[in-house]
Amino acid sequence: MNDSNPSVNPFIVARDGDVGALHGAVVAIGNFDGVHRGHRTVIDAARVRAMTLKRKVAALTFSPHPRKFLRPQDPLFQLSNDRNRLRLLAGAGLDGAIVMTFDAGLASTSAEDFIENILVGRFGIGGATIGFDFHFGKNRAGSPEFLRAQGERLGFPVEIVPPLEDEGRPVSSGAVRSALAEGKVVEAAELLGAPWFTSGEVIHGDKRGRELGFPTANIKLDPSCALKHGIYAVRAGIPDFGICDGVASFGIRPMFEVATPLLEVYLFDFDGELYGQTIDVAFIGWLRHERKFSSLEALKRNMMADVAQARESLKRAGKAFPVLGAV
Repeated sequence: MNDSNPSVNPFIVARDGDVGALHGAVVAIGNFDGVHRGHRTVIDAARVRAMTLKRKVAALTFSPHPRKFLRPQDPLFQLSNDRNRLRLLAGAGLDGAIVMTFDAGLASTSAEDFIENILVGRFGIGGATIGFDFHFGKNRAGSPEFLRAQGERLGFPVEIVPPLEDEGRPVSSGAVRSALAEGKVVEAAELLGAPWFTSGEVIHGDKRGRELGFPTANIKLDPSCALKHGIYAVRAGIPDFGICDGVASFGIRPMFEVATPLLEVYLFDFDGELYGQTIDVAFIGWLRHERKFSSLEALKRNMMADVAQARESLKRAGKAFPVLGAV
């Protein structure tokens, strides 16, 4: 669905044990939440190394996110769920991804054992690239320099990628989360390298949008989603259709006093049936805050203005949309 960068060779996804064709690959190691521009520098370094060594190149990542396992009491706004992270990695030109289950066993594995028994013994890696701040092993005892030293001892090259900044801002998943929490989706896109997107199943709503002349595709996002409530210019990826422009409301709909946040997407020039289908929604521009209007007519007038403003925002953005591969 909406996989805009299919590979000639299928993207391989291996989990935990036998990694098949990815055995011996050069691996970019990290959590890769959002697969932002900083992550891509690590991935690109792995791709260059793999070409030099004539090996496959893969991401080595973890599920669930280690922070969710280690600190379940602290909600984590993940920028991409597991499937979307793999689609982004497939779109980044990798041969595949190795997804390791982050559980009590992995959390208690020492840095030494992680390198010797997993990276070398199980995966037979041909090399590794990591970010400057990547730590691993029990109590995060394994540092980038430790991995590089062990790589020299065990016979595989390790490249440590320095931090990436964008006009003085660190490019990190935390920075993207902060931008989205403030509704700054253009800033988030600059850090990511493409608009931030989410996916969800279209569910039945209360049909109020249809009654107002603006039928919407309604999606419940994960409760941890910290995107600022408001109105956005969006693009949607729709199965068997392609990309469609639109305007979306994310929030509690103050006119109708709904407690649970909902994403409601009005798609321009689309009248197909979407119930039960999973669509991608990319956030292109911020339009305004949620408001409670004096009447339904006032709401409708503002919705018409939102549509006009969204069309202008989308026109300025060109064809911006995440590059997604098939998984």
